[in-house]
Amino acid sequence: MALHWLLLVELGLYAGCFICGIIAAASVTITQGEFAGKCILYGTARMNGTNLTIESPSSQSLCYFVSAISVCVAVYCFSLTLYWVYTSCVDQEAQRGRLWMNVTLVICGVFLFFLLVTGCVLRIGRNRLCESIVSLQGINRCEEAQDKPWSAPYVGTRFFSNLHGAETSVWVNFFFWLLIVTTVVIQRRRGSEFTARGEDPSASPSETEPFFPSRTRPQ
Repeated sequence: MALHWLLLVELGLYAGCFICGIIAAASVTITQGEFAGKCILYGTARMNGTNLTIESPSSQSLCYFVSAISVCVAVYCFSLTLYWVYTSCVDQEAQRGRLWMNVTLVICGVFLFFLLVTGCVLRIGRNRLCESIVSLQGINRCEEAQDKPWSAPYVGTRFFSNLHGAETSVWVNFFFWLLIVTTVVIQRRRGSEFTARGEDPSASPSETEPFFPSRTRPQ
């Protein structure tokens, strides 16, 4: 496998993004399942006797959006990593042209935007829920609600940990994509510098040779 070290770093970052995407999607999906399919982001809680319950959950599409973005990022990263591993095994001199670097930067920009929105949704949505929980009597911190009994069919023993883990995974994913943009920009600039010296890094040796080689005059 003869891939450039910057591309290897990029593939390592893709692997990290894949793991973060799976963790975020799984955490949100598990939490939604523990609350009977309801999305508790931006929701409000109240006391039902001695038990906690969700009074007004948010739309399910909000949690589906967070999960979908995380899954899309994970699938893209997994597919791209497999592609480069396969390509490097078939072609020992596998390279990426300037056009595909530009396409990669556009895709990075799209994912960065949606990950930023997803992280904000998780952060603000969890804070709104925790504000309603902390306002209840006998609860000083949101984490304490995990030890309180919840009205059936809700299971709130891990809701805060799951939402906090999902948010952390999204922000780590966002940071990884910033590093990916940096590595792609460096590779793009190096390719431009190489081309500026008169050679195309993606061209084969026969393409860089002149059509009519100069003849040396006999001495």
